[in-house]
Amino acid sequence: MNGDYVYPSIFFSYFLFFMFLAGGIFFFIRSLRDGYWGSNSEEVKYIAMLGDDEHLGEDSGSKQNTNQGDAHARS
Repeated sequence: MNGDYVYPSIFFSYFLFFMFLAGGIFFFIRSLRDGYWGSNSEEVKYIAMLGDDEHLGEDSGSKQNTNQGDAHARS
């Protein structure tokens, strides 16, 4: 009777292993496609950082305007 519980755990462990392996291969191929490996690998990081700075600059201005409008509405 002890052998009845072995097969589900083995199948689950192999299933989990292959899911992690498939995920790792998927993200590795995706990183190759996006340019994270190779001679120009640092450019992707700087493009992402510059894009975040531009996006944050736009949001901070709009948040300041709404906060000022709330302050004027309360007074």
